[in-house]
Amino acid sequence: MEQFTGKVWVLGDDIDTDIIIPTEYLALKTIDHMKQYGFSPLRPELAAMIKKGDIIVAGRNFGCGSSREQAPEVIKALGIRCIIAKSFARIFFRNSINNGLLLMEQPDLYDDIKEGQEITVTVNQDISYQGKSYKVSSLPDNLVEIIHAGGLVKAMRKRNGLD
Repeated sequence: MEQFTGKVWVLGDDIDTDIIIPTEYLALKTIDHMKQYGFSPLRPELAAMIKKGDIIVAGRNFGCGSSREQAPEVIKALGIRCIIAKSFARIFFRNSINNGLLLMEQPDLYDDIKEGQEITVTVNQDISYQGKSYKVSSLPDNLVEIIHAGGLVKAMRKRNGLD
């Protein structure tokens, strides 16, 4: 079982793609240029504070709004290891998987967690926080394969012997 530990950033309900990466920054040349503006309408300082391996814990409907692929790409470029939320917008969920970003739904952790704390995630099993275990739904094997490969294109290249 894959397991990792990370520092938590807590965001609320209905974090839409315009909050994740505002429209005015989509014209920048690369995701690396865009990432510094991640979450800027909500918390302008956040992108600079996120470190590789950190985890976002959020409420309901994370990733709602437009279907822009840059939203999960920016989150991944910031170094976020995974997002745990009560629920995700469907298109954002699939765009994230296709970009190799791990998402997990968990209904109770958000209500208990404090920002800055560390949690341990065991993929497709549970999340440990302050001695308590929070069960997570398992992702199908084909989605786990895509995440481990780093995204859909890389997974298909690997599956077809092109990498």
